[in-house]
Amino acid sequence: MVKKTKNTENTLCKNFTCTFELLGRKWNGLIIETLLISGAKRFLEISRAVSGCSDRVLVERLKELEAANIVIRQTYEDSNLIEYKLTEAGEAMRPMMTAIHEWSDQFNNVANLEEPDSATKF
Repeated sequence: MVKKTKNTENTLCKNFTCTFELLGRKWNGLIIETLLISGAKRFLEISRAVSGCSDRVLVERLKELEAANIVIRQTYEDSNLIEYKLTEAGEAMRPMMTAIHEWSDQFNNVANLEEPDSATKF
């Protein structure tokens, strides 16, 4: 067991905060959700699934998720095919994303949240 010190508490808090900042950025949650549900996808497929997100912003978000080791950009040498898929760390988000969906289903009215355009289950 790790002995809690001021440094470990700061590190834990920082990691927690950074994770929520990453997930809370507009479109990141939907991009992760799309890849959790459908597996590897090409840019255009992700763009269609995350309607309303401009291509410029989608490129930024995918690069951000790639830098965070959540998404990997897979290039196939025998073709010009490029796909994005979740890394092991990204796949490990499945239980958390499922829990968020369950929470929002149960407490949608309590939290005063609007119903999303498409409710998805993992």
